[in-house]
Amino acid sequence: MPLSTTPDSPSVSTTAMERILRGPSGLGTSGLQLTSPPAAPEVEAPEVGVPEARIPEVEAPEAQVAEVETPAAEMPEVEAPEAQAPPVSGLYLPGLSVPGLSLAPPPAAAAPTGGKPKSGDPIPGLYHHPIAEPDPVRVEALSLRIKAWAMDEIELYPPEWEKDFDGFSTGRYMVACHPDAPSIDHLMIAARLMVAENAVDDCYCEDLGGSPVGLGGRLLLAHTALDPLHTTPEYHSAWEASLSEDAPRRSYRSAMDYFVRASTPSQADRFRHDMARLHLGYLAEAAWTETDYVPEVWEYLAMRQFNNFRPCPTITDTVGGYELPVELHALPAMQRVIALAGNATTIVNDLYSYTKELSSPGLHLNLPVVISERENVSRQEGYLKAVEVHNDLMRAFEAESAALAVACPVPTLVRFLQGVAAWLDGNHYWHQTNTHRYSLPDFW
Repeated sequence: MPLSTTPDSPSVSTTAMERILRGPSGLGTSGLQLTSPPAAPEVEAPEVGVPEARIPEVEAPEAQVAEVETPAAEMPEVEAPEAQAPPVSGLYLPGLSVPGLSLAPPPAAAAPTGGKPKSGDPIPGLYHHPIAEPDPVRVEALSLRIKAWAMDEIELYPPEWEKDFDGFSTGRYMVACHPDAPSIDHLMIAARLMVAENAVDDCYCEDLGGSPVGLGGRLLLAHTALDPLHTTPEYHSAWEASLSEDAPRRSYRSAMDYFVRASTPSQADRFRHDMARLHLGYLAEAAWTETDYVPEVWEYLAMRQFNNFRPCPTITDTVGGYELPVELHALPAMQRVIALAGNATTIVNDLYSYTKELSSPGLHLNLPVVISERENVSRQEGYLKAVEVHNDLMRAFEAESAALAVACPVPTLVRFLQGVAAWLDGNHYWHQTNTHRYSLPDFW
């Protein structure tokens, strides 16, 4: 599918296109250069309709990403392996060749064998791509450093919660989700934010004393640790002191401080926007809990488009040491791909945490439960239909990602799509293998 413009879209000058196609420079981008195949094969249009991506005329600046610095307050460095980051897998983009990125079709998941899955097995019938075990050297190094940050640097949890912190397996999680991260420092960017987001969810919303009552006020004040308050000197000191008052705000503030040093201003602003989306989703779910409202299936899916994993895969470029230019991130086709990715991977959580949430007081909303309640089917039928909803979203994400990459074969855009796909595969791997937290229902 050649690059083209429609009559009502701005033309792309030869000079501007050369600037876009020459690719990025800077940390983590060495050798990343688009290579056109000698004869691009015909690419069948995916069944899911995708509007043609319009490429604005823009000077794509060379990505300048600040080096990741570890402040003096950080715990002593754990020596990271010198081996280069492994290639990214998870998204097959026919007709494109980008050195350093694996474009081979991912292996298909094994067909279910029948009967109840064993501990650590994937959900039967769930469309996913198995991945190799994360590098154990990186996992160990990252696990030590993230625990030192959480327990010693910001005093996130009391000692009695240490077992649950270890069981979360943050190191294995982030190494699986970010296979192209250049170093442990880059992986720590993602790990701190993941731990902080989980602390807010646990302490404000769910497992560790959370409540829907008053949640809006708590989330707004915590959000100021990400998006700081600008006020008069008289009131600034009180706000500054509030950021240390509880574990969620301490973790948000510290994780964001590190992120801002490692990212560009546009990447930091993108993350703040995605976190505002997340907090809005938290509030919708809390409102339904307070009023005992079971939403329609489409209403639940709308809530889950905000209360979802979106802030995690969309930092893949920061963690990878490069930047997707803001003009390309803002393309409607890119925004749709990101939304489909977040929606699909969040339903993975609904499915794997299903039995865990059965022990919660009251009716805990997840997609299988909402389908069962609203469509008057059994819990088993609701669960199996939720699997199909996930599969449809995953296939739409992959089809539209491929179409966008072919329509706009810019190296940073292709790498970003690869990174999002790799994050989805890693997220599934973590849910499947985290038997400390999850087990599957007896529905097969």
